[in-house]
Amino acid sequence: MPAIQRILVAVKELQARSHPAALKAAQLARAWGAELHLFHSITAPLYEDVYQGGQNVESLERDLPSQAVRRLESIADQLRKHSIKVTVSASWDHPTYEAIVRRALRIKANLIVVSRHAGHHTAPWMLRLTDWELVRLSPVPLLLVKNPHAYRHPAVLAAIDPTHAYAKPLQLDQEILRMSRAVSAGLRGTLHAVHAYPRMPSTAGAMTASLFEKMQRQQLRAAQARLTHALRSIRVPAARQYLVASDPISAITQAARNSRSAIVVMGAVSRSGLKKLFIGNTAESILDELSCDMLVVKPAKFRNRVPLAARGARVISTLQLGSVGLI
Repeated sequence: MPAIQRILVAVKELQARSHPAALKAAQLARAWGAELHLFHSITAPLYEDVYQGGQNVESLERDLPSQAVRRLESIADQLRKHSIKVTVSASWDHPTYEAIVRRALRIKANLIVVSRHAGHHTAPWMLRLTDWELVRLSPVPLLLVKNPHAYRHPAVLAAIDPTHAYAKPLQLDQEILRMSRAVSAGLRGTLHAVHAYPRMPSTAGAMTASLFEKMQRQQLRAAQARLTHALRSIRVPAARQYLVASDPISAITQAARNSRSAIVVMGAVSRSGLKKLFIGNTAESILDELSCDMLVVKPAKFRNRVPLAARGARVISTLQLGSVGLI
């Protein structure tokens, strides 16, 4: 994984009183000596023939990005006081998650930071919520900020899968560990690791209690060997290693709670069809269960599926809306 040189922060609410994503990105930028880029995508449609006071679609299309840039500059000025190089931009583009990915690729960002959408999600593959779509589509590592508090020597939990379930690339665990180490070192935190392994079913047929316990011990030893091998190039003290005989959702949330992690680093792969829905449900459940921030890493050869050309402003004619009975 290349060094983090440029961080893109997606600013959702320009008039918000605080911007935790920008503040945490600034902490990382200062730690790594990286540049910060604040970006806001304007997605609201423009309706023809409804504006008054001398404004028309053309003037709004020109003025709104300028207003957004001025607001972004005011946020940037506060961050520049900490000797951080900050640039800003705003543009008409939609949907938001595609706009963010396009901007990140255009400025060659190594990390995207965005505030997590509040509340639990339902059917994310239908609602296409921005944060979930970013997890699914972004080829750039993505930090979803859920906790507004600044990082103070944070515990960083690397969630790895040495069994490579769902045919995850072999290199993905190493990408997760490299990013976890970079974050924990930059923020002067501590590095932790968790590995979930299958639990022996309690209804194991006619198996005797002694045999059942023996097989449980064998599973534990095998899981420990896998974890030790995965961590061979990165030093993680035994007290900060978590082996949990459970499903990944329960294991990761339990380890995050026990370690009081501020950031959980996970991997994500791109799927299609029924597999995408199944894995999407699992990942989304982890997103909802975690109270800390989540950093998502993709395989090195992850394919970008977001069109590179911006879509621009959506101009909707009121006459068209009336013709279909919407007004």
